[in-house]
Order: sequence, then structure tokens, then C-alpha cells
Amino acid sequence: MIAVPPVADLAEVLIACPSVTPATGLVFDCLEAQLRPLGFAVHRFLAGEAPDGPVENLFAVRRGPSGSRHLAFAGHLDVVPPGEGWTSGPFLPERRPSPGGELLFGRGSVDMKGAIAAMVAAAALVPADAGTISFIITGDEEGPATHGTLALIDHMRAAGEQPDLCLVGEPTSVARLGDTVKIGRRGSVNIWLEVEGREGHVAYPHLADNPVPRLVALLAELDALVLDEGTDWFQASNLEITDIAVGNPATNVIPPKATARISIRFNDCHSGESLAGQVAAIAARHGATARAVISGEAFLTRPGAFSDMVAAAIHAETGLEPELSTSGGTSDARFLKNLCPVIEFGLCNATMHKRDEAVALADLQTLARIYAAIAHNALGD
Repeated sequence: MIAVPPVADLAEVLIACPSVTPATGLVFDCLEAQLRPLGFAVHRFLAGEAPDGPVENLFAVRRGPSGSRHLAFAGHLDVVPPGEGWTSGPFLPERRPSPGGELLFGRGSVDMKGAIAAMVAAAALVPADAGTISFIITGDEEGPATHGTLALIDHMRAAGEQPDLCLVGEPTSVARLGDTVKIGRRGSVNIWLEVEGREGHVAYPHLADNPVPRLVALLAELDALVLDEGTDWFQASNLEITDIAVGNPATNVIPPKATARISIRFNDCHSGESLAGQVAAIAARHGATARAVISGEAFLTRPGAFSDMVAAAIHAETGLEPELSTSGGTSDARFLKNLCPVIEFGLCNATMHKRDEAVALADLQTLARIYAAIAHNALGD
């Protein structure tokens, strides 16, 4: 078995840095201090302004021989707000025994400072002459994600950095470390709907134009849509009504306006633009307007050499044959897929975003070994 640096120690240092999104400062100082002794050149920069920024981003690279392959590790150091009710401080990492082995508690232990620590440990196991390894790390994944990975991609393109493969450390595992690998994600589009009417007294409806029945009819038509039946690798696309508002405090007034919001998670049968257009056309028939914001497009890294490599490394350490999945929400892989083939694999996700978030110390060590094996194979070492 490969001897791995103490991943939990690395993770504790990162967890101890409060880094609620958008993250800057100390947590990046700590990661830089872990990477520089391994031979990485570290580039940090701020992007964006309030309210969504500033966001700190980090690109670190250790170059292999000229012409060698390039594997990028990607992830985020920002975390969601911890909330109340923690057994111990969310940014005071604490190890505790459990029936299944020792656990490390703290916000970000799973999503995803633990995985970043495992990536650092893995990089320490790969000889510098094996090939190029880089880290693409943002402080803006849990928030709007407007000044994070997108800005990093622009930075890399300007610098001529082009990875061959990218591994994102999102917590993809479900019941056991290694049971699930993400090879794609559905796209996401949110659409705001508005129906204008004309206010008036409820006793004189002929003098008014009630927008609510038109909005209800529009939402009923949208709710009845069958967008597709799913594909070989994706579940069916789904449209959900997420908000309805009239804002009418009076019981005897027909309101002047009614609004709603829908969210569509879609597979690769569609684009965000095509769905926005479809909804806008339906809305127009009901006298409504539609404004769409596309969060990301669906993508698929087709099963092949890369997924086989990841699966083989997982099987060697855990004995599991991972499920190749496209389920779940969005991640920054939706941006990174524009650089190179991208796969997501990381820790068990049962406690992510919850109070008392915790990771098994044994899983941290195992994950580092899996990442190291992937890096060796990806670089052809």
C-alpha cells in the first residue's frame, strides 16, 4: 500500500480557516504554503466586486518535462455558511471516534477541503518528472460562481495553460467512498415569468384585467410539458415551479401584476437557449414575458479511457466498481468541460452542507491514494 502524507493534518489546516463564500485570504495562504514546498508555482488573483465579490482564485502548476501530459486537479475552498447547532465549532476541526473509525468534523471537511487536502497529498506522491500537475482552485463555487472558475479559465487561456484531463474533487460518493463517479451533469436554467394586468375593484371585474388566471393557465401548461424521456446517460429533464407572487394585501382589489419563477434541469437533448425560447413562446401566448438565466449547459464526458482509469484506481483501493452517473445538481465542472475532458470524484456526500459535517479519516487517506494512482496513469508515469 502506498504511504500517504497525513491528509487529515492538511485538511485540518484548511478547515480552520473560515471561508464562507466568497472566500479570500487566509485559506488561500494555507493552501499556497502546502503547495510551494512540492515545487508548485502559485498564482493568486482577485476577481469581481461586491456583492458577489471580491473572490480569490488560485492556479498552481508544477511543470513536467516539455511535451509531457498535464493533469489538473480542480475544486473550491469556499464553504456554505455553517448555521447554528454544531456540537463543536464549525471552523475548529475536531477528531472524534465513531463505530466505523475516527471522524474529522468541521465545515468543508467533505465539501471540499478534505478532497483538496487529498489532492495535495497525492501530488506529493507523484515525481515532478512524471508530467505536469496543476491546481484550479476558486473561492466562488458555493455562491453565484460568476468570478471563480470562469475567471480561472480566462487566466489559464491567457497563460497558454491547457490540461489534457481534469479531475474535480466534488463529493460524489453516496454510501461508500468510490461507489459513484460523475461523468456529466444536467444543465440548469431559471426563468422569471411576468403577467401584466390592470388593477380594479373585485365587484367590477369588467373594468379591470386580472393577470392571475392567465398566470395560472401558463403555469399549468408549463407543468404539463414532457420535455423528454431521458437518455442512456441522463435522467429525464424536469421543470419545476419554484415561486408564485402577486403581492396583493387587499381582499377587494384585482392586482395589476402576477409573477412566477420556474427552474429547469435538463439533459443533453436540450440547450438552455432552446428551453428559454420554448418557454418564452408559451408565455407569449398567455400574454406573459419570460426572462431566463442559464446557469450551465448539460455535458457528458463519454465513458472511455479517462473513466476507465478512474474506475481502475478506485477498484484497486476499495474493491468497488463505481457507478458512472450524471445525477445531482450543477458544479464547476460545467465550466471546466470547456478546457478538456472532466470527471468528478470525491468523498461521501451524506453530511455536506449539514451541521456537524464530517469525513472519515480513513477515507481521506484512501482518496489520496486513488488520486495519486489516477495522476500516475494520466501522466503516463
